[in-house]
Parts: sequence; structure tokens; C-alpha cells
Amino acid sequence: QVQLRESGGGSVQGGASLNLTCSANGDTLCITAMAWYRQAPGKDRELVAVINKSGGSTAYVDSVKGRFTISTDGGGNWVHLQMTNLKPEDTAVYYCNVEPRLCPRAPAFYWGQGTQVSVSS
Repeated sequence: QVQLRESGGGSVQGGASLNLTCSANGDTLCITAMAWYRQAPGKDRELVAVINKSGGSTAYVDSVKGRFTISTDGGGNWVHLQMTNLKPEDTAVYYCNVEPRLCPRAPAFYWGQGTQVSVSS
């Protein structure tokens, strides 16, 4: 089992910055990758950024490239999402996600409960 807790959401004006943090507890040795997803009202959940456990490989959805940065401690204990130059279209609930692929009997993913990010124009 892996428990995830997100923090750092809030309401800001366009152009501002926010930092999201996801803390992981439990079987963190199982984790191979960590990610942030988001879901805006009426839309499907989308992958925002992903990073492998060591932090050496990252990927971003095109809409956030150059504005968001994902980072991790290298041990599966936390993952950050630094968000700059926020836009109203970034408004969504942001979810932390981890893949525990090193533990065959674990589920495919663990999810956090989500944190709201609201950006006004």
C-alpha cells in the first residue's frame, strides 16, 4: 500500500505561480514513476507531467511545457510540481499518481485525493 497526500493548491490570478507537493508513505520502494494528472470540470483526467523514480526522465503535456517543472527526491517519497505563469485553462483538480511496478501484487496505480488549483483572468 502507498498513501499519497497532496498539498499546495489554491486560487491565484493569471501569471502567478504555485507549487504542489505530493508526499508518499508506505511501500515507496515499489514505486517506479510518479506523475501529476489534472481534471477540469466536464473534461477527462489528463496527464500533466511524469517523472521516473530517479528523477532522470521527465515528460510533459504540450500545454504546460516551459511553465511547469516536475521533480522528485529520487526515493519515491515526494514529487513536486512547480507551476509558473499560470493560465485560467490550468484550473483543475490536480491529482498525484504513482506506479508501484516493483511490487507485482500491488495495483497498477495509486492516486491521491486531489488538490484544487483555480486561476482567474
